[in-house]
Amino acid sequence: MHPDLILLSARLLDPLTGGLLPHSALAAGGGRITALGDDREIRALAGPATTVIDVRGAVVTPGLVDGHMHPLSGAERTMGVDLSGCADLDAVRAALAAEARTLAPGAWLRGWGLDPNAFGDQPVGTAALGDVLADIPAAIDMFDAHSMLASPRALELAGIDGPRRFAQASEIVCDAEGRPTGLLLEDAACELVEAVMPRPSAEQVRERAAGVLREMAAAGLTAAHAMDANGDSLALYSALESAGDLTMRFRVAPWCQPGADDETVAGLVELQGTGGGLWKVAGVKLFMDGTIDNGTAWLERPDCHGESTHAFWPDPDVYTRVIGDLHRRGVPTATHAIGDAAVRHALDAVEKARAEHGAGPRHRVEHIETVPDDTVRRFAGLDVAASMQPTHCTEYTRADRTDNWSRRLGDERASHGFRCRDLWDAGAKVVLGSDWPIAPYSPTGIMAGARHRRPSGDLSQPPNGPAQALTPLQALQGYTLTPAWIAGEEDRAGRLGVGFRADLTVFAENPLTVPDTDLAELPVVLTVTDGRVTHRAPSL
Repeated sequence: MHPDLILLSARLLDPLTGGLLPHSALAAGGGRITALGDDREIRALAGPATTVIDVRGAVVTPGLVDGHMHPLSGAERTMGVDLSGCADLDAVRAALAAEARTLAPGAWLRGWGLDPNAFGDQPVGTAALGDVLADIPAAIDMFDAHSMLASPRALELAGIDGPRRFAQASEIVCDAEGRPTGLLLEDAACELVEAVMPRPSAEQVRERAAGVLREMAAAGLTAAHAMDANGDSLALYSALESAGDLTMRFRVAPWCQPGADDETVAGLVELQGTGGGLWKVAGVKLFMDGTIDNGTAWLERPDCHGESTHAFWPDPDVYTRVIGDLHRRGVPTATHAIGDAAVRHALDAVEKARAEHGAGPRHRVEHIETVPDDTVRRFAGLDVAASMQPTHCTEYTRADRTDNWSRRLGDERASHGFRCRDLWDAGAKVVLGSDWPIAPYSPTGIMAGARHRRPSGDLSQPPNGPAQALTPLQALQGYTLTPAWIAGEEDRAGRLGVGFRADLTVFAENPLTVPDTDLAELPVVLTVTDGRVTHRAPSL
């Protein structure tokens, strides 16, 4: 059998050692690497249908895997005006006004990526925006996707005129007179507005998702762990694959929300392993808290506003029972846990499940934004992976602690923020990702942030927590070896070897030797998923 693909004149990088393999070429067929060798012997394997690419000394790594993102819901969320680059309220107002001028009468304005730091010392609410949204139904996702800013007209259409109680930790933020400010915290509150606003058609979402996936492939991504399966997303994965538009592999974890009964949990178990050639349901996503910026995290002591004192699950013991049930059935879990109390409880639940049912599947905790030393040390002993997003630190917090996140936590807990290196050094498996659309998905940008700990927009700024920086090799392993370990696929993914997946990312230069501050701009010249070229630079 002739190979489907041959790469010649390559430098093959081993992410285990950081060194180059003693080969200059590889062949792939049937989605696997079938041979490694020198150019002459590998070229001799080519048949008439083999694609042969001379990469001209470029560096080949195993395909990069984003350890945490929301690809399909993110594709829909980002169809509105992008506010992620707005540093202050003037910029926010200008962007919203420009978008409003394009709308037909009565049409909704959608926005995303709004950073609470843009509000400075003013409360986050529509009052700070002036009259830019007057009479316009608008729904603006805050950057964390755990909160929304709804205009007065949107609140009216949703029937929101005051506070409400929810079955999960959600809130309609109101002023002293009980009038909504426009800020909605967490899913249950946001869903009130989402229920009445128009949605794009399935075809519009499919086209948008296909375009996003092409852009992700061009950035070097070959796979991702998708942390939701809401709405029709499983059908959308299938449609994208049928159309040849699925340029990445996806490991999908549907949500288990508070209030889930035994039947709901059983349904999530039944979904496991379903999927297609490049995607499958593998795991369950749960939430232990919200976010520090919103005051909805779960901290062991209140934040500086007296908030972040409660779990997302009204009864955390129910969460513990669900984790035990899923563990017993062999289902891996991923728990959103940002505050120290949330992370501690998630680890406690895994520890209890392992004590009662044995080692079981590999679990993970997402985000881990502030934890004390004793919590850091527990991850390795429980075989729980630490899923980290370095650019949440570098893009949304500052070394001088003037940002909203740091002001809410105070110096002591902010100094324990985003402890990537401490977790690594304590033996935890650290997987890196973007949480897109919360932050940009560029893997080189995220690996760069993990290395230099500076904001991408101003690399002259001092690093935030430089002791938590990862080495170049650790950052690369967080995109290759660790995702394979989490998936239980370390024998067939994450490395370059015969029999391993033909998922490849090809860089113009060695990502381990490029300076930290230049890494984000390192060109990706070729991306291959399952032996299929999904991106090829004009230079090749």
